[in-house]
Amino acid sequence: RMFKKIQICLCFFFVLGILYEISLLASCCFSYMPMSKHFLTPEQVLNLGKSIIFLETTERLEPTPLVSCSMESAARIYQDRPIILFMKGLKNDTALELNSSYAGFSLLSSMKNVFIFPLQMETIFQETPLLQWYMQVVPEQEKNWVHVSSDASRLALIWKYGGIYMDTDVISIQPIPEESFLAAQKSQFSSNGVFGFPAHHKFIWDCMENFVLKYNGNIWGNQGPLLMTRMLKAICNLTDFKGTEDHSCQNISFLNPQRFYPIPYPAWGRYYEVWDKSPDFNHSYALHLWNFMNHNQKAVVAGSNTLAEKLYKAYCPTTYKDLIQNAELRDFT
Repeated sequence: RMFKKIQICLCFFFVLGILYEISLLASCCFSYMPMSKHFLTPEQVLNLGKSIIFLETTERLEPTPLVSCSMESAARIYQDRPIILFMKGLKNDTALELNSSYAGFSLLSSMKNVFIFPLQMETIFQETPLLQWYMQVVPEQEKNWVHVSSDASRLALIWKYGGIYMDTDVISIQPIPEESFLAAQKSQFSSNGVFGFPAHHKFIWDCMENFVLKYNGNIWGNQGPLLMTRMLKAICNLTDFKGTEDHSCQNISFLNPQRFYPIPYPAWGRYYEVWDKSPDFNHSYALHLWNFMNHNQKAVVAGSNTLAEKLYKAYCPTTYKDLIQNAELRDFT
């Protein structure tokens, strides 16, 4: 009997040991010191699951303050999830050094759950319907290549690994509770600036097939919001939103425009204006600042008291301090 008790005790401590090791492994996934991140591949990070994915499909290497704010706000809201920026301008498998002359790059690299990797499209498109299209298309002849290549990349990444895709002008303000969702830009019209699905979801696979079948790079948005809208309409009977309710169809949530687009694109300039009373955005998960419309390059200016400045202060305070206030101080000096 004593021997059995000893055996039971030993088994108990053995199980405790295993559970302790598992807890250490789980906690280390999101407790990286910045330098250790250099040893992780995109696949290793993406395979952790539930990544928040951003893309930069131009050759730009210096993240703008808005890109930095978008990523910092996501890193703060989703502290237990990897926040990944894929940059076309990075040409090899190693990120720039932390002491990079690019202030925005260094700032983002220092955040423990933020990862920056090269965007290697041919690798991303492997084992998807997009590979054949990519091998045949001639980027130099494409009118909207920056946007089209981004539309394709976000589909492939979410299909392969799951998670949430966000444009780099989306400021997160509270967690998105849905796993499979599209964001309505307006009634019966879907954006592709924010969406989320688990890996290998049929809807995303169907979108990739339709991307290739109906490809027309000369029509802006044909492979983006227009694609998402026509694919959603093919399986759902879309109706107008009456209030702040969300719609659902075949286990896909079609989220109310208030969730991400409380300020619609015709009024995008309101973000850079001073409000008598700032909106509370209680019905929003994140805010899309419509940077594509910002042809005059309006920016956040310290002390301007605009709505955008208040958002920076609230949701990306490090970006505001380092890239807005310090930049103005350096310019003054």
